[in-house]
Amino acid sequence: MSSPEQRRATPEDDGSGVPESQNPAVPQKLPAAALQNLPSAAAQASAPVEMVHDVHDGFAPLKIPLFRDRWIASTVSNLGTWMQDTAGTWLMTALTSSPLLIALMLTAASLPVLLFGLLAGATADIFDRRRLLIFWQIWMLVSVGLLAVFTLFGIITPWTLLILTFLLNVGSAMNNPAWQAIVPELVPREQIPNAVTLNSISNNLARALGPALGGLLVAAFTRTDNGAGWVFFLNAVSFAGVIWVLVNWRSKPLFKSALPAERIAGSIRSGLRYVRYAPGLQASLVHAFVFPFFVSSVWSLLAVVAKRDLNQGAMGYGILNGCLGLGAIGGATLLPRVRRHLSSDGIIIAASFVYSGAMLVLGLVHVPWIVMAVLVLGGFSWTSTMATLNASVQLSVPAWVQARALGTYLMIFQGGLASGSALWGAIAEHSSTTVAFLCATAGFVIVTPFTMRFHVLRGAAPDLSPYQYKRPLPTLAVTPDPEDGPVRISVEYNVPLDKYEEFTHCIHALRAVRMRGGAMRWGIYRDAENPEKLEETFVVESWLDYLRSRERMTEADSAIRARAYALNRGPELPKVMHQIYAKEASDNG
Repeated sequence: MSSPEQRRATPEDDGSGVPESQNPAVPQKLPAAALQNLPSAAAQASAPVEMVHDVHDGFAPLKIPLFRDRWIASTVSNLGTWMQDTAGTWLMTALTSSPLLIALMLTAASLPVLLFGLLAGATADIFDRRRLLIFWQIWMLVSVGLLAVFTLFGIITPWTLLILTFLLNVGSAMNNPAWQAIVPELVPREQIPNAVTLNSISNNLARALGPALGGLLVAAFTRTDNGAGWVFFLNAVSFAGVIWVLVNWRSKPLFKSALPAERIAGSIRSGLRYVRYAPGLQASLVHAFVFPFFVSSVWSLLAVVAKRDLNQGAMGYGILNGCLGLGAIGGATLLPRVRRHLSSDGIIIAASFVYSGAMLVLGLVHVPWIVMAVLVLGGFSWTSTMATLNASVQLSVPAWVQARALGTYLMIFQGGLASGSALWGAIAEHSSTTVAFLCATAGFVIVTPFTMRFHVLRGAAPDLSPYQYKRPLPTLAVTPDPEDGPVRISVEYNVPLDKYEEFTHCIHALRAVRMRGGAMRWGIYRDAENPEKLEETFVVESWLDYLRSRERMTEADSAIRARAYALNRGPELPKVMHQIYAKEASDNG
């Protein structure tokens, strides 16, 4: 991969031949020297020093020191998190016998992502990710520290536990998009699926060990609140390792704009607009909601199954959670081999039906060793699906919107978990866990054939590297202010009649490119007097947003545009016109 200096983009030429650094069309808030020295929005950060090319070696990213340090620190923190998850849920069973309140522990963990996912993605794309991550890691350390103090001093209540769990997961929700978005900064693009899988191994290794360790520590004390309090304290300490790695890390962003940063509200809007016009990403998001919605029945009711159906204590519950983690480790380890034989769609289909069978067994069979076996299969299916979906999101979006796409993905994923866990918990409270599992199984089997119409990572991956403009913007007679707008861009085509049908297909494919880049409206119009003349128009909010839309164009987007441009009659490129809304002049007389 090239360095930022080698990959610096130059904007396209609409006829002027004027360098961008001398162009009055560029916002004058940035001096020309700054534009020359900053990597453009299309800048690509250098690849890690140790390049790893064997995509079938699932552990290859660990050969990169920076990724390895992050992975180790994350594993330790995940271990503390899963110890806390078990201790917190078991503490709730000691504080109340309500299945609904117990199930709401999962809702408290999931709801913050549903509420703050978009905001988290927007801030991670705007602000320095390293500083952002340090702040939210400290937030989580303080939140779980307070939970430890309240529990050890015996003043914890069910609602206090829920509120502090919620606050802890607010930090997690704001942290996660930035944490996942830095993966492409640490490994080559072809290793992203393996890096995502290794992150899943980290989480599930902690899931296999953490619940058992958490349950063991709780059981070691005569009082549940004392054991849970010390687990919470250890989790607070585990955040220190992550903070240390982040403090010593020097970030090299893949995307650094030469333009002023977006405001948070505008960043959220542009992220939502991108999602709306990205069908491949939408397919991943559909699965990211449906799969966790039904599977959440297992996560939310497992403590009830352990206590009521299997007559187990905290240690038994930890072992059941560990079985899920053990299966997940197996799934993450074998996933690179599975990918050689199954497509992403095939992995999701197989995992959905395996998990349906696991839920059916949990509802009908109350034999511990059988439950443990199906939980291992469930963990295998869970990791196979979620690692596939997470990788699909990271490979489906360009760098400029990556954290927002991941924030949306996490928001939808946790929304499925939160709504599903609340639903299955309510059903279990008013009937039984058996009825809840049977309902979840039936719903999953019925819905799966419909969701498989949304294909994940089908076909060749698009080239999402920033488009390298060959020529500059035109010289404008009127120098626009960055905030001037709306701005209307018109592109005039002359298309032979025999190429008209082909052109309409190409130009309508370009609509999604314009809208993803920031257009508010788009249209293509044919001249009634000259049927060979067509005009494409799109409107952006301001001149600055138009410049951003140029920065955001990828090589794949450019190829779509090139197909439409190729049908223009003659050797010249289509004529491009820039029009800025004419506001009514103020009357100074």
